[in-house]
Amino acid sequence: MTTAAPPRSSPQIESDWINALTDEACRLHDAAVEAYGDKDFDNAERLFRRALTLFEQAEGAEHPDVAATLGNLGAVLEDQCDYQAAEECYVRVASITDAIENDPKNYEDDEDVARLRLQSLDNLGRIRRIQGRYAQAEPVIRRALNFALWTFGAESLEVSGALNNLGMLGKFAGRFDEAEECYRRALAILEKHYGRDCAEAASIYHNLGGLEHARERFAEGEPFARKSVELRKRNHGDDHPDVAADIAALAALLDGQGKFDEAEALYNRALEIFTGVYGEEHYEIATTLNNLAVIHQTRGDYAKAEEMLARALAIKEKIFGADNVDVAMTINNLAVLRGAQGDDEKAAELYARALAIFEAELGADHPTVVICRENHEDAMSDKLQFVETSARSRIQEHSTN
Repeated sequence: MTTAAPPRSSPQIESDWINALTDEACRLHDAAVEAYGDKDFDNAERLFRRALTLFEQAEGAEHPDVAATLGNLGAVLEDQCDYQAAEECYVRVASITDAIENDPKNYEDDEDVARLRLQSLDNLGRIRRIQGRYAQAEPVIRRALNFALWTFGAESLEVSGALNNLGMLGKFAGRFDEAEECYRRALAILEKHYGRDCAEAASIYHNLGGLEHARERFAEGEPFARKSVELRKRNHGDDHPDVAADIAALAALLDGQGKFDEAEALYNRALEIFTGVYGEEHYEIATTLNNLAVIHQTRGDYAKAEEMLARALAIKEKIFGADNVDVAMTINNLAVLRGAQGDDEKAAELYARALAIFEAELGADHPTVVICRENHEDAMSDKLQFVETSARSRIQEHSTN
């Protein structure tokens, strides 16, 4: 269909032209949502981009419909691990909703616009946290929580979601007690609305398990992880990527307890699901490969472990670039692998590279920095003693949702 500007004519003709553009944009948007639900990401992206162009022509670049479409386009890009492009979408959505918030006379008391505003802050904070830019993520995530409290009330589902997001940031930033408080407050709100063991609580149980994993309290985290798998399967069945993330998280906790056979089976099942949905080069693939490699290393299959870590590192560097916290985690684990084989010189070189990234992004006292620094000092002093079940030397990964 043509999208050229209409000839100068009567207001009625121009209005009909705008209505036609808007109707077509809505049709394309709905088709994109359906494609996204079917995990047809390429088609969803194409349709959202076409809808966006038409909404901009019909309603202007600062309209809420433009912001909503940009947010959905960002979600598609995020699922494809194009985090920079997704962030660009979310930044623009935040700018549009900022303008609406500061000049509310046109959309006063519009709950849909308020939800769009909250979603824009949630998305922007999350995408910065995913990329390891915690200092930039934190003010946005806290602003989202404050907005949710002020707009929807302290016991609202919106506040529960915002608390969960702040808990994730706290966990990755190494503030474990703060993270736990946020998760438990979020869970209490969900249970107030939906009852105990509600399916909606799966993400929070997943994250509580991840928090215990970060604390190296693997047995304490296992019941949370099993609960998240149970609740998620109730909603999505066995083959959903969120279920795969839950079983991979459970595997990491089992791995930490030395339950390698069950952990390996779960990692492999997660890889099967992730690959079927996302293809071969997704972030979740890299995370699972990183953790599965540790099991092969523990069993003495160093060649298989290195193959998996190298593949995980290549995926992460493609997604994030060279100087990212997630990249450094896999570099650390490659160093552990080298040290286990007696190559302390190469191990020290890799630890130094990982440590430089960790210290720049996390600060000197973060638990991950402490682990990597100890590993580096051991390698430098030629005293690296690899212990097969050691959780200190290696760094497991635990996705959060």
